[in-house]
Amino acid sequence: MSQIASASQLRMSLVRWALFTIPTLMVLGLLSGVVSGSGEANSWYQILQKPAVQPPGWVFGVVWPILYLMQGLALAIILNARGAPLRWPAVALFGLQFVMNLSWSPLFFGRHEVTSAFYLLIAIWITAFATTMVFGRIRKAAAWLLVPYMAWLSFAGILNYQIDALNPDAESLYVPAASAEIGG
Repeated sequence: MSQIASASQLRMSLVRWALFTIPTLMVLGLLSGVVSGSGEANSWYQILQKPAVQPPGWVFGVVWPILYLMQGLALAIILNARGAPLRWPAVALFGLQFVMNLSWSPLFFGRHEVTSAFYLLIAIWITAFATTMVFGRIRKAAAWLLVPYMAWLSFAGILNYQIDALNPDAESLYVPAASAEIGG
């Protein structure tokens, strides 16, 4: 017998990794959005002009959890690829693109830096592309799981660019807080 672990042990290892990576990525993604006040409820975002291709807000709430699930599974596949020479560089690349991804919502929705958020999206796309290529050298399935994420990043880049073009003063827009006036 030349194998260290049986096929069922390897599958269970993948399941354990997935049970860690998928919820972790989903929770971190959710926290990034919640902390930055992302979404249609953001009063600053409400006053921005949106491009014609802007999907309804609920689409983002459906798409991002699916993408985080797929990214988490891809990462689990790579973490489970024991002995793969590019395993740790692939994990590091994934971590870099994911941290940048988590930074986008606070930059766009929290700090209202639309132009900087666009450039960050370009950096995320480049790093996610490199991650996909390295994942593909380790496990093709892991790379294919990142393809929808790459497509969504491309679409998000178009949206971000168009919002920036339609709202050149977006960074300086001031949205006053709601106030209650007590009169007598």
